[in-house]
Amino acid sequence: MSTTTIHKTIFLAANRETVWEYLTDKDKLGEWFHPAAESLVEGKPYVLLSDARDSSSKMCWGDVLTANKPSSLVYSFTVKPLDGAMTTVSWTLEEAAGGTRVTLVHEGVGEAAGEAALGLLSALDKGWDEHFSKLRGLVVA
Repeated sequence: MSTTTIHKTIFLAANRETVWEYLTDKDKLGEWFHPAAESLVEGKPYVLLSDARDSSSKMCWGDVLTANKPSSLVYSFTVKPLDGAMTTVSWTLEEAAGGTRVTLVHEGVGEAAGEAALGLLSALDKGWDEHFSKLRGLVVA
């Protein structure tokens, strides 16, 4: 395991299908993460926006590599500070105690960011925590 891989796990009081919608639906993504130009679909590029009213306000983008509803989602991911270098975000959704265990693994940040890795890792780590907090407040059975 790389020391620059971000691992996050949360438990949500909802089934995997509901959680899946929050990870892939363009409108639901905007409620907890960033507004999306389109829903996330396997084999297609995606763009998440900083402003839902401005389609040119790219916040992060990449390609959806795999989408195995409702158990796993993998996409390439970059943000402006990475200057186009791609990382990988993987989501795993598992049934757990009447809800869903959601695991995120964000890999490749250290390699993509080079000397700026620690600053970007810290920012992404904090960002994922903030986004997960919003997701917890939204996702209900």
